[in-house]
Amino acid sequence: MGQANAARDKLYDLRECKLSGVKGDEFDLSGVIMTNTDLSKASFKEAQFSKAYLRDSNFEGADFTNAIVDRASFKGSSLRGAIFKNAVLTATSFEGADVEGADFTEAYIGDFDIRSLCKNPTLKGENPTTGADTRESATCI
Repeated sequence: MGQANAARDKLYDLRECKLSGVKGDEFDLSGVIMTNTDLSKASFKEAQFSKAYLRDSNFEGADFTNAIVDRASFKGSSLRGAIFKNAVLTATSFEGADVEGADFTEAYIGDFDIRSLCKNPTLKGENPTTGADTRESATCI
């Protein structure tokens, strides 16, 4: 139960860290704080982000395939070319985030969340790795 509520003995404070290309596959990063963090080209396949503060950071080309991103905020972050294939994105905000070229193929996005994501003006382009059309992959046709 604690994990679902992002309860931890220690806080994951990764503000202003340079972690480009890091491999965080299958990590539980619930409750993490990332502000002005460089995670470009990072791999978070099957990772868990619950109640994560992921604002104003660089996630360009990051891979969140099969990840669980629950109750997180990407406000002001760049997710250009990020991959969210088959990810669970519940109560996650992309408001003010740059999602151009992101791939949301087969991602589970809640009804309220998808309506908000579809209004994001940067929801366009094609993912440079998978070739998926961003808007179509998010089912915002």
